[in-house]
Amino acid sequence: MSDKQLKDIDYSVLDLAPVIEGGSPAESFANSVNLAQNVEKMGFTRYWMAEHHNMPFIASSATSVAISHIAHHTSTIRVGAGGIMLPNHAPLVIAEQFGTLETLFPGRIDLGLGRAPGTDQTTAYALRRNKDGDANNFPAQLDELRGYFDPTLSTGIRSVRAVPGEGLNVPIWLLGSSGFSAQLAGQLGLPFSFASHFSPNNTMGALDLYRRNFTASSTLSEPHAMLGVNIIAADTDEEAERLATSLYQQFLNLVRNTNMLLQPPVENMDDIWMEHEKHALQQQLGSSIIGGPDKVRKELETFVADTQADEIMVISQIYDHGARVRSYEIVADIMNS
Repeated sequence: MSDKQLKDIDYSVLDLAPVIEGGSPAESFANSVNLAQNVEKMGFTRYWMAEHHNMPFIASSATSVAISHIAHHTSTIRVGAGGIMLPNHAPLVIAEQFGTLETLFPGRIDLGLGRAPGTDQTTAYALRRNKDGDANNFPAQLDELRGYFDPTLSTGIRSVRAVPGEGLNVPIWLLGSSGFSAQLAGQLGLPFSFASHFSPNNTMGALDLYRRNFTASSTLSEPHAMLGVNIIAADTDEEAERLATSLYQQFLNLVRNTNMLLQPPVENMDDIWMEHEKHALQQQLGSSIIGGPDKVRKELETFVADTQADEIMVISQIYDHGARVRSYEIVADIMNS
C-alpha cells in the first residue's frame, strides 16, 4: 500500500443540520442549502445528512426529505445519507425512497446505512412500534434492501418489487463506529465509512478488520474507506479553539442528557465542564482537528498518513454559519493546493 497524500484523496461533508440556540429548523435547512452550494463550488465530492431522532439540535430526522431538498438546490455534488439507520425502517421503504431520489437526481445519490437507532430506546420503539428492528437483524435487513435494487444480490426470493428502485444503481455504504459493520462491509465488498469523529480509539482496528476481510465485488475491486473527522478551521489557531467550544458543549450536553440546541462559543470551557467530563470528551473527540490553516494541514497530513484513508468526511459543528462556511473553505484550499 503506497502512502496517501492529501492530493490523492476525496473530501466530503457530513451535515448534521445543527439547530443553533436562538435559531430554528427552518434556518438550519436554509443554512444547509447555502453550505451545500458553497462546498459544491469548492470541489467537495459528496454531501451527506444523518438520521437522528428526538434530538432538538439536529434537524435532519426526515433524512430522505432533507436529501431531496439539498439535491434540488445543487447540481453536481453527490448527496446522500450518512446515514439511514436501517433497523428503524422497512427495507422496502428505504429502497423506494432512494430509488425515487436516484430517479429524480440520477447519478448523484448515495445510501449510507447504520445499524444503531440514532436515538434513545424509547424513541426507537416509537419509530418501530415493535422490537423487530433489533440491530442484530441488520445483515438480513441489508440483504433484503440490496435485493430490491438488484434481485441477484439477495439470498431470498421475493415477489415484492421496489418501484422506483429496482434496476437502479444506488451506491450502498456501510457506516460504523466499531468492528461489526467494518467486517460486514469487507465481506460484501462494499465501501465503508467509519465515525472517527466520535470513536477515534476504534478507528485503526475497524480499518484493519475492513481491509483484511475485503472481498472484491461487482461494486468494488479494492477497499474504499472514508473517515469522518471533526475539523474546526479558522484564520488563527486561537479563533478555531474558540469556535470549537460549541462542539465541546454539544458533546457535553449529550453526556449530561440535556439535549440543548447548539450553543454559541465561550471563552473558557473550564467554567462549564468538570475535570472528569473534560477527560472523557478529550478521549471521544481525540481525532478532532482544530486550528488555523497551517495546523489543520499538518494534522490532516498526519491523519491521512496514519490511516491511509481513501476519503475524509468533514464535520464542522460551528455556531456561526459564516464561520462554518469559512472552515470548509480553508479545508478545500488545503486539499486543493
